[in-house]
Amino acid sequence: MNILRKIGSFLIDSVQTFLMAAAVFLVIYIFFFRPFEVKGESMYPNFLDSEYVLTNLIVLRFNQPIQGDVVVFKAPNDNERDFIKRVIGIPGDTVEIRDGSVYVNNQLLDESKYLKPSVKSYGGAFLKDGIPVTVPLDNYFVMGDNRLYSSDSREWGFVSKDKLIGESIFVYWPINRMGIVGNPYK
Repeated sequence: MNILRKIGSFLIDSVQTFLMAAAVFLVIYIFFFRPFEVKGESMYPNFLDSEYVLTNLIVLRFNQPIQGDVVVFKAPNDNERDFIKRVIGIPGDTVEIRDGSVYVNNQLLDESKYLKPSVKSYGGAFLKDGIPVTVPLDNYFVMGDNRLYSSDSREWGFVSKDKLIGESIFVYWPINRMGIVGNPYK
């Protein structure tokens, strides 16, 4: 009888521990951090297809993203998909593509910390070469790092603040690519 009581006590303790751990994980997952899988080559070479990044869900509730932040957001025409891109323009900025380069507020954007000098940027359906656009309040202009193969604000326009999910902060898979996602302008 004593052994059955010990087994029962062990099982109850084990279930309680599991439920507590699951509750803590769920709270963290829902309110603080969430993993996202990079799908596609739009952020190459800085992020690879099938990499996993940890995204901070809280920071954008209290702070606005700034130029250079890598953000995850709901895809413009498909709320079932998430995109990951780099913030190029914040509210009030004027963004222009001229001669294969990006200009923000009429200043050449120095992208040398995350792009090779040979990378050229070209306009799209929304942002045409040589025609500047001003980012409206509560919106952001985002671009993928792989400029030739990225569907981004050049094609479909601004990302509204309410579509933002979070800021990517850490690559955790695969292990050989593990590292902090830094903002080159900070």
